[in-house]
Amino acid sequence: MFFTIVKRLMLPSERSNFYTQKRSYVDVKMKWKRDSFYESLESIHKSVELRPLIALKNCIARQPEGCIPISAVSKRGFELGLPAKMKVARFMRQYPSVFEEFTGPQYNLPWFRLTPEAVLLHKEEYEAYEHHKLDILVRLKKLIMMSEGKMLPLKIIHGLQWYLGLPDEFLQNEEFNLKGSFHVVDIKDGLHGLAVDCEERFLSVMQKVAMKKGMYGEGSMQPIPYPLFPSKGLRLKRKISDWLDEFQGLPYVSPYEDYSQLNPCSDVSEKRVVGVLHELLSLFVEHSVERKLLCLRMYLGLPQKFYKAFDRHPHMFYLSLRNKTCTAILKEPYNDKSAIEPHPLSKVRKKYIKLMKESEFILKSGRINNPSAHVERTNLLLDLD
Repeated sequence: MFFTIVKRLMLPSERSNFYTQKRSYVDVKMKWKRDSFYESLESIHKSVELRPLIALKNCIARQPEGCIPISAVSKRGFELGLPAKMKVARFMRQYPSVFEEFTGPQYNLPWFRLTPEAVLLHKEEYEAYEHHKLDILVRLKKLIMMSEGKMLPLKIIHGLQWYLGLPDEFLQNEEFNLKGSFHVVDIKDGLHGLAVDCEERFLSVMQKVAMKKGMYGEGSMQPIPYPLFPSKGLRLKRKISDWLDEFQGLPYVSPYEDYSQLNPCSDVSEKRVVGVLHELLSLFVEHSVERKLLCLRMYLGLPQKFYKAFDRHPHMFYLSLRNKTCTAILKEPYNDKSAIEPHPLSKVRKKYIKLMKESEFILKSGRINNPSAHVERTNLLLDLD
């Protein structure tokens, strides 16, 4: 990856003074460094399986009888987020600690219900959401407040529901869930968006932490250095290190402030982009996201190749290539637990992962104690859906 940094910047026109930085281009190549710590975070990397598991759990929990025939979900694998070519029945049978299979009342079809442990965890999940609903909605409000016009298309918010910790049915009951500061607006071409009427001025995580440390005064243009957490064995070249020192000393522009007068080719503009990504990831449940943020680019005022900021700032972000995708992880909450407030649903999701892992012992026990049942189970996995 290459750095091409223009060392000229312009502050907003309403400021009476201009800050000018003179420096030649910096053009260096930095290699990606694997970090075993971030590669082993189960709360992030298990989400590939956890997300469809919770979606299926919700399908069952919504039924009055608390159970469903496999035919009700067998053709919805893609919609539920299952891995490609994975049959729904096979996926559910992989987690006997969550899904209990039994023979249905008609035609001997397989049916599924939740295990007692899964039922209790489902209740805990929704109690956590109801108890912390205001906090979760504030996170949604902050995301919208970062956008131009304080509005985002509903389809984008729907795509980010998992990361924001919103329930599956959140957008299905707009009048109940969106009452208050939110309202639905027409955008164009039949699209609808979610807008916010709010005069409240939000402070970013960076600003709040800096104010606690006495490093920042509200309304000022003081520099706020980003917290850096170098991975073991990652060494920056001297010219990158020198540039980073200067970058840290630049004025901080909050994601919630007007940036229209910034020179897009300046380092201050890049510092704003990094700040937007930092604030965005701080709002998410696991402070991480698959690199599918291109849909937000035009709404958050990000440049064409904003994703390169993840590569340019490896002391702040880590890119994982597990699960055949690229996941951007904010390092700060995993190194300084006091800096960013944990998401209310993060503990519940970790409990789901722990329950999922119990399935390995259940299946292993069944194979050891009943070999014939294992053969029959294998045939069912191959033949039934």
